Amino acid sequence: MIAGLGIDITDIYRIKAAIAHNAHFVARILTASEIEQLTDFSEKRKVEYIAGRFSAKESYSKAFGSGLGSAVRFHDLTIIDDSKGKPIVLEHPFNGKAFVSISHTDDIVMTEVILERVEDKK
Repeated sequence: MIAGLGIDITDIYRIKAAIAHNAHFVARILTASEIEQLTDFSEKRKVEYIAGRFSAKESYSKAFGSGLGSAVRFHDLTIIDDSKGKPIVLEHPFNGKAFVSISHTDDIVMTEVILERVEDKK
């Protein structure tokens, strides 16, 4: 059963500017596991990745029903790419399943998160 749905759109240039103006921005948004995935990326791809995770975490907080900052913080969520490049929600506070989709152009990133409540089979 779907427990929550969240969607977000983020301007990539805003994330690029935040990275340039705040040395701590990336560490504030990404977990250690997410930062590890950045090592082999080009600079353009790094910005896309960071923007995607920022937006996905916004989407998650909307699906969770709290917004970021109160019940859900950036480091409460770890979203990494699997071996095929598919983003997966590895760690999160919801007691159920979380699904994420991340898509971007050169200018914007759009994300969607679905939270699914796992029902006991009786």
